[in-house]
Formats: sequence, C-alpha cells, structure tokens
Amino acid sequence: MRFTVKGIEDNRPIPAQFAFAVPDPDQHMRLSDNRNPELRWLDAPTGTQSFVVLVTDPDVPGVADDVNQEGKTLPADLPRVDFYHWVLVDIPADVALIEEGEMADGVVPKGKPHGQTAKGIAGINGYTGFLAGDPDMAGVYGGYDGPCPPWNDEIVHRYTFSLHALDIPTLGLAGEFTGEQVREAMAGHVLAEASVTGTYTLNPKVR
Repeated sequence: MRFTVKGIEDNRPIPAQFAFAVPDPDQHMRLSDNRNPELRWLDAPTGTQSFVVLVTDPDVPGVADDVNQEGKTLPADLPRVDFYHWVLVDIPADVALIEEGEMADGVVPKGKPHGQTAKGIAGINGYTGFLAGDPDMAGVYGGYDGPCPPWNDEIVHRYTFSLHALDIPTLGLAGEFTGEQVREAMAGHVLAEASVTGTYTLNPKVR
C-alpha cells in the first residue's frame, strides 16, 4: 500500500501551513494556518472495507507542569506520551484522497466538530484535554489540528501520519472517541499499514 502526505517527507521538518503554531521572536509562538495536508493512497489490499487515518506525536511530555514556562526547559529524558492530532475512522473503501485544507483550514478556538464527515467519522484530538484549562480555547477538538510542541522542549517532536486498511467497514465508534480507543477497536482487523513521519519544533535552540 502506497501512502503519500503531500509536502511532508520522512524525517524532514513539517511546513508551517500544516502547523497549529509557528515560532514568534516576541512571544515564542503564534497561531498558524493549521491546514491538513493532502493525503493520497494506492494499492490497498484485497478485502479492504475501510480505512483509518491517525496522526500521532509520541514525544509529548508526560508531565505538563513546566510546558511553555519562562526560565524552564523540558529535558530530553523526560517521560513522553502519545498525543493524537487527527483521528479519522470509517473512511469508505472507495476513498483514496483527502485534499489539503479539506478537514482543517485555520485554528478554530474551542474546536472543530467531531462526528460524520464526507470522508469518514472524526474523533477528538489531544487539544481537547491540553487546552481544557484555557478559557479562550477550551472545547472539544475534532478533526485535524497540527503541531504545536512546547517552545521550551529540548527535543524535536516527531509526527507520524499513518494509514490503516481494515477488513471491516466500521469500528462502531461514535461520540468523543480518542486515538487510543481507535487503536483498541482496530486490533486484529488491520490488513496493511503505511506511514510518513515529519518533524517539528518551536524551540529556536533546536530548530
């Protein structure tokens, strides 16, 4: 199965238009275009009945106390956890393209809708929890929202765009389901997988 994420290459920096935030010399960061990149795939295996798309950052600090705090840094050896930037399931078997900006075009304070879309069912992403304490931004974040790693992190974050071909037409998920729930639901049903991993940082010392 061939899978391309237009504009993103393995182990290369993700372009700014696909990010939630970009560096800013005066305030560390500012909001960006936050467009989903174009996804295209070919040669799905025989028997494919649906697809799943996940975008995962495995480098998010497990403890957020010092995230984006002046005078502090997040050391490279800090425990890390997965953060989902896009959760899209039940993509019909005859779909092989998601166009740039089709699922996200700009940052939406308090989040974009989750649920049924023209090309599958959108779950919620990690910003739902991360921004819960921000009165201006708190909400349920559905669909795609791009990279925004801590600007004081000593490591460059990795972002894996993964496509999964399944032998079932639906995972039976609804409501505010997460990437973790998707991984549990599709276990034992994956016929093929493909991925592209880009990188991103807001820290000028490691950029």
